[in-house]
Amino acid sequence: MSAFFNFHRYLWKHLARLFVFITENQKFVVMKDIKEAIKDRRTCYHLSNQSPISDDTLKNLINFAVLNVPSAYNSQSTRIVLLLNEQHTKFWNIVKEALQKVVKPEKFAQTKTKIENSFQSGYGTVLYYEDQKVVKDLQAKLPSYAEKFPIWSEHTSAMHQFAIWTLLESVGFGASLQHYNPLIDEKIVKTWKLNPEWKLIAQMPFGVPTAEPDPKEFAPLEKRSFVFE
Repeated sequence: MSAFFNFHRYLWKHLARLFVFITENQKFVVMKDIKEAIKDRRTCYHLSNQSPISDDTLKNLINFAVLNVPSAYNSQSTRIVLLLNEQHTKFWNIVKEALQKVVKPEKFAQTKTKIENSFQSGYGTVLYYEDQKVVKDLQAKLPSYAEKFPIWSEHTSAMHQFAIWTLLESVGFGASLQHYNPLIDEKIVKTWKLNPEWKLIAQMPFGVPTAEPDPKEFAPLEKRSFVFE
């Protein structure tokens, strides 16, 4: 089944609950209602290198999250790197090269296939970083909370991950969250000349889904959510 057909099947499935969103350049983009986007956000391993939106609109969505997601003490410590086209491909080639050095030869073929068919086959990759200089400056400024700032930094990153993942879902992308750090950290910094004080937290490959995600099981809500009135 072609990626083109899969995308349109995916889009029409949710058409009744979509609304029009106006981007900064005043072009119209179809987006889901926030509740539906949160519900439908799932881990998608089967991706194509197609995009339902322009690259400019994609960048606007990423920047919207970076500007509006909260952070502890308004630290704004998150740094986002968006890799598209050959840069996306280059990133996953680096991951494969790093893994080949540590994975047993008899198992590497399977690892390589997974990366090429699940992550590298997508449209792009989002890298999530946290600026450690910001964290250290806050630790020095507020020493009584010093041990908390690295934890709060992770919380900030997590909120950015969720917001961007949901925004990607809302326009028709699928994504997953990967953690090949710290194995690849040094090479990534050198390749894209990034600030060495940035700490890589996670990688998010995304693209138009070519298959539905597996069914999701839910633990009983009464064991997870509590209200006292």
